[in-house]
Amino acid sequence: MMITIGALSKRTGVNIETIRYYERIRLVPPPPRTDSGRRLYGAEDVRRLAFIRHARDLGFDIGAIKMMLGLQDVPEASCEQVSRIATDQLAAVESRIRRLLGLRAELTRMIKECDNGQVATCRIIEVLADSPGHPDGP
Repeated sequence: MMITIGALSKRTGVNIETIRYYERIRLVPPPPRTDSGRRLYGAEDVRRLAFIRHARDLGFDIGAIKMMLGLQDVPEASCEQVSRIATDQLAAVESRIRRLLGLRAELTRMIKECDNGQVATCRIIEVLADSPGHPDGP
């Protein structure tokens, strides 16, 4: 069963341009082409792209995905490295959640302090103007 890039896109939910990008960076191997130059994909391409899509949905970066795909080529190897990659991703997600909870608390506080008066005395604008620089910024 060989399918076109359009069918692959529909089957996996990955945009055609994203598939081409993944080919350029060698995340997905370049497929064979017809005489007219159309790309043709097989079941392994569908499986690989579905894996990539799910990993991206979970927030894994391209480097981590490349590493996990490479490890799949050695099925008898320990999955300790894959577990470490997933553990690192979980830590990053938990860090983002903590940061987002802090943002939610700050926004909630600002909104509660707003009396919906005039912009000249708006508490939200005052808080934003008086706040120090972003902790991740320069």
